[in-house]
Amino acid sequence: MITRDAEAANPHGRKMVSTKSSVEQGGGCDVCVENDDVCQCDHRSGDDGQHRLHEQPNGSFAHAVINMIGMLIGLGQLSTPYALENGGWASIFLLLVLGLICTYTSHLLGKCLHMSPKSLSYVDIGHHAFGSKGKLLVSTFIYLEIFMALVSYTISLHDNLATVFTGTYIPATGVMSTSQLLTLVAVLVALPSLWIRNLSSISFLSSGGILMSGVIFSCVVFTAAFGGVTPDNNIPMIRARSIPSISGLYVFSYGGHIVFPDLYKSMKDPSKFTKVSIVSFAAVTGLYTSMAFLGAKMFGPGVSSQITLSLPPHLIFTRVALWATVITPMTKYALEFAPFAIQLERILPSWMAPQTKTIVRGTVGSVLLLVILTLALSVPYFEHVLGLTGSLVSTSICVVFPCAFYLKISRGELGRTVLVLNWALIGVGCVLGASGTISSSKLLINSLRRAHHLHSS
Repeated sequence: MITRDAEAANPHGRKMVSTKSSVEQGGGCDVCVENDDVCQCDHRSGDDGQHRLHEQPNGSFAHAVINMIGMLIGLGQLSTPYALENGGWASIFLLLVLGLICTYTSHLLGKCLHMSPKSLSYVDIGHHAFGSKGKLLVSTFIYLEIFMALVSYTISLHDNLATVFTGTYIPATGVMSTSQLLTLVAVLVALPSLWIRNLSSISFLSSGGILMSGVIFSCVVFTAAFGGVTPDNNIPMIRARSIPSISGLYVFSYGGHIVFPDLYKSMKDPSKFTKVSIVSFAAVTGLYTSMAFLGAKMFGPGVSSQITLSLPPHLIFTRVALWATVITPMTKYALEFAPFAIQLERILPSWMAPQTKTIVRGTVGSVLLLVILTLALSVPYFEHVLGLTGSLVSTSICVVFPCAFYLKISRGELGRTVLVLNWALIGVGCVLGASGTISSSKLLINSLRRAHHLHSS
């Protein structure tokens, strides 16, 4: 069982109960900080702090596989049909290759943890490999990914709410549209969850997110089988121009690496971590490939950036899928805010009363969520924001950093083949990240310009 210290789903829909111990270290344990207890636990020293061994690892192979699959499934399943249509049928090989690469880099993280037993998390590995600068860089990328992913989730919330309430008009101030007002209401409904200090009390949100992912996939399958949709195969074999931008969507779909160390440490037999990675990534890749082919084949060039928006509106399956997609982001906010909340509590003065800390924590979280809402409503282009997140941040976290960690920690012990392979993957990751960031940024800017011209005219 994975420890319950700071339950946090990571940005890609990965849900687990994890010890977010490295980003937030600086005195005491996560459980003690969250429960406002004086830390009197047994510790062992680490590279940059002290870690609590709250529970002996006892996770089974099957439990680890279920957890890893839960971590990986998220926004990626909504966007893979759009990515396949834009890149052409042959781009499915890019999805498969990136799945293989991310499986390998997951294996590398396990190797790094084996060679550095004191490292308990992704940031610990970065600290062990590259010192305090590595820790700062990795922490920055993790927080940036969480922030950008939450913007994408909020855009998804807005788009699906607009579809659910198509034709609905709510008299407002004129400043906000009906869909924007509905999104604001949904965010305000989720806002109180940020004020809960003991995150274990909202653990049901994690399993709820996994359930919603399963519901969405099932609805797409049922629509393909019984929805009476005429297939549209008007998709070219390859669109080379689109490969950089869709690579970010594909990489984001496989991003779970920031919490894989927590999963590794929770296993009774960590030597099976590589097998867990292979089985989990194979299952998720199969799901993504199925979803991509189903969506692209059903709707062709008309497929939306989120498959739920393309489903026939008259079907009950569509309503269920839309509501599942609406509920999913609302289960994310408190879980995603966990790393920020723990770090914030450590920064606050020790003499501050628990009630005051709760107020500060809740206020900061509320302001941050409203900033995310404002950005999401200002830049409502799901595919471009998600692609930018994948290229700018996820490529580094999932491909470049694990290879760099392994090369640094294992320096002098690796054969030539392994060295060449890892340096090649770093090069591939950098090229995909840079080209994808440039491409997604251009597409996002062009979309904003078009929207501005339409608004002006």
